[in-house]
Amino acid sequence: MSRRAEILEKVSQVESLPAVASQILRMVRDPDSSMTDIMKCIELDPGLTTSVLRMANSAYFAGPRKIASMREAGVLFGTNRIQQMVIATAVAPRVSGAICGYDLEPGRLLDSLIAVAIGAEEIPRVLKRAPHPAAFTAGLLHGVGKIVLGTFVEVDANPILELAYEEQVPFDEAERRVLGIDHAEVGSILLERWQFPEDLVQAVRWQYHPENVSTDPVLADLVHVAGILCIQCGLGTGVDGLSYSISSRVVERLRLNTNLVESVACTMLTELDSIRKTMLGM
Repeated sequence: MSRRAEILEKVSQVESLPAVASQILRMVRDPDSSMTDIMKCIELDPGLTTSVLRMANSAYFAGPRKIASMREAGVLFGTNRIQQMVIATAVAPRVSGAICGYDLEPGRLLDSLIAVAIGAEEIPRVLKRAPHPAAFTAGLLHGVGKIVLGTFVEVDANPILELAYEEQVPFDEAERRVLGIDHAEVGSILLERWQFPEDLVQAVRWQYHPENVSTDPVLADLVHVAGILCIQCGLGTGVDGLSYSISSRVVERLRLNTNLVESVACTMLTELDSIRKTMLGM
């Protein structure tokens, strides 16, 4: 069996999201499901209710307001924001441990996911454009492939690192040349299994090469810029923080400039700690 086939077999064995989280995500996409139905579903799981309310009361999401119930949260935030909180609650336990193949200590991968989620949501704000409803979710899920691939990268870390350093190629390219696949593709395959929308799957798949996206490129552009900024700021990076830069095509499409990029990076840095504590229940 090739290394790529071995990795794809591992992906097929990864557990799905918790049943209640999967059910809520299906309900959010179902036009026949009401906000009341979604809130009732969340309230049937006391642990999920507690976690979502904790996030709803965080400074990033609610500011100074005090939200006492799921119904109140639903009215204030709407289904899209509630969906983001449910996904965050489901994903956090899976990404908070060490990822050995990437030399990521416990919590480092979670830091990068949160930072990119913040950045992807912040970019339209600084550009004075309409927010993208999937930006936070796509950012939060952009690195999930590392959970699976980390095990295999640990086995082949030296050849990948040698290739990346000697030929000055990005780590994802070195992964593909050594393993036959990279963590972005692994993440996209995982999200397909979890039945996430195609534009989100594509944004994760092409996070380093947004010019390859076959759907609307906006979401992929947001994840790409936020992801590169995260690496450049050293947020949640390990051995893979090599030779990445923002695509000139994306800079042109979004009309980015140094001041805007620095503003986004500043927000990522300042908001990270509070969201991390909220997600981990600290």
